[in-house]
Amino acid sequence: MTRAARLTRSTLAGLWVLLMSLCAPVLSHEMTMMELTMREYQPGQFSWGWGPSGKSRPVSEDLTPVWPQGCQASEQVVQCGPKGLYGPFSIEGVGKAYSAAVVRIFWREGPPQVFTLTGGQPKVQLFGGAKDTRGATEVGLTYGLLGFEHILSGYDHLLFVISLLMLVGFNRRLVLTITAFTIAHSLTLAASALGWLVLRSPPVEATIALSIVLVCGEALRRDETLTRRWPALVAFAFGLIHGLGFAGALKEIGLPQEQMLAALLSFNLGVEAGQLAVVLVAWLLWLAASRIGLSSRLRAPVLYAAGAVGAFWVIDRLVTMGLGA
Repeated sequence: MTRAARLTRSTLAGLWVLLMSLCAPVLSHEMTMMELTMREYQPGQFSWGWGPSGKSRPVSEDLTPVWPQGCQASEQVVQCGPKGLYGPFSIEGVGKAYSAAVVRIFWREGPPQVFTLTGGQPKVQLFGGAKDTRGATEVGLTYGLLGFEHILSGYDHLLFVISLLMLVGFNRRLVLTITAFTIAHSLTLAASALGWLVLRSPPVEATIALSIVLVCGEALRRDETLTRRWPALVAFAFGLIHGLGFAGALKEIGLPQEQMLAALLSFNLGVEAGQLAVVLVAWLLWLAASRIGLSSRLRAPVLYAAGAVGAFWVIDRLVTMGLGA
C-alpha cells in the first residue's frame, strides 16, 4: 500500500470517528448551561436555587456562586445588608464544566432580570433593584461571545455549512450561498426571539437534521439539479429553519429587556463570526488536501459521513418528538 493510500485510509477513519462521535443528541445543538433563580421575598432577602423553579437540584461542585460583599448565603437563602443585592456577582466554574450560567432575579418590585455569565464574562454588577444599568457594550460582548460559542457547539449547523461547502465548492458562488443562509437565519432568529414567530422546537430540530441529509444527497448527485444550479435559494430556504434553532438557544439564555436589540444583534454577529471561522478553517484544510491530492478523494466520504450523521439525528429527533407528544 502506498503512502498516499495509507494517509487516505487513516484520514477517512479519523474523520468517520469524529463525525459519528457527534451523533450524541445531547451535543447536537445545545450549549451546556446551568440556571440559577433568585426570588426576593423581603427587602434584601432572597431564596435561591438551581433550576427554573429555584428549587435546588443536584449540581456538581464545579459551580460556586460568589455573592456581593455584605451578603450572607445559606443553603437556599441569601441575606444582604442595607444596600441589598448590590455589588459584583460571579459564579466560579463557568466556562469549564458549563459554558454558561443564566441568572434570573425576581424582585418584589419591578420586572425580573436575566444575566448570562460565561467564561469570557464571568461577573456581573448588581445594583440592588430591578433597574438594569448595564451598557450596550457590556451586553454586546456577553451575547456576542454566547453566539460564537453556540455555533461552534451546534454540530448540526456546522455539518450543514460543511455540506453547503461540498455542494458549492470554494468559488464565487460560495459567497452568495453563505450570504443567503446568513440573511435567512438572521430573519427568523429575530422574528422568533422577539415573539413574532413561534414554532415548537422538536419539529424544527428534526427539520434541521433533515436539511443536512438533503444537501448531502444533492451534492453527491452528478446531474444538474435545481439545488446545484441555485444553491443560494436552497441555503436561504433552510436558513429560515436554522434561524429558528438559533432562536431556541437564545430563548433559553434570555434577553435583557433594557438592551434587547443590542443583545439580539450581538448574538447574531457572534453566530456569523463563528460560521466564518468554520468556513476559513474548512478552506485551509481543503487547500492542504489539494496539495497532496486528497481533496477529490475526500469529498464523497465526507458527504456520506455527514449524511449518515444527519440521518441518525432525524430518526433520533423524530422518535424523541413522538415520545414527547
